[in-house]
Amino acid sequence: MTDLFPVAPDDLGRLHARLTTAADENALLDVAYRTVDTPVGPLLLAATEAGLVRIAFESEDFDAVLDVLAAKVSSRILRAPRRLDAVAAQLDEYFRGRRRRFDVALDFRLSSGFRQTVQRYLPHIGYGHTQSYREVAESVGNPGAVRAVGTACATNPLPVVVPCHRVLRADGSLGGYLGGVEAKTALLMLERAA
Repeated sequence: MTDLFPVAPDDLGRLHARLTTAADENALLDVAYRTVDTPVGPLLLAATEAGLVRIAFESEDFDAVLDVLAAKVSSRILRAPRRLDAVAAQLDEYFRGRRRRFDVALDFRLSSGFRQTVQRYLPHIGYGHTQSYREVAESVGNPGAVRAVGTACATNPLPVVVPCHRVLRADGSLGGYLGGVEAKTALLMLERAA
């Protein structure tokens, strides 16, 4: 069977660009996303008007992440790379060892309660430094909530930018990481080298 209306890839690209522009101009785009290549593998970036709402590792299954965003944030999602240019540029600088702190608006709506409290605290752990789960629990005013800190780190919707990789077990071992232990190790080594 032949296509009745053959479409060249360039035509699809132009059509997508027009769709993205029209959606943005008419306030029909609630979640913009793009992917970027990094030393820890491809990352999916998603943002709302409020700010960066999600960073996902490829191991999380980008389609599944987009489905969750559609269910929890808005179904008006579109690949719109330009809206995430600033975030992509800062991530590139970070991975090149030229950025130690991110300066992007963050949308924490995918977390609540104690988890969000912990995630808002994590950027205060300095570049190249680490804290234990217990130290983080004490810093956020709940010294008995060590396991809850671990859960907050494990469910962090904004890894790398909200640096849960800087949180270790009391004995200095890595613990788990959403992007995998290899990614956590790579991020810590990158920061120590700089």
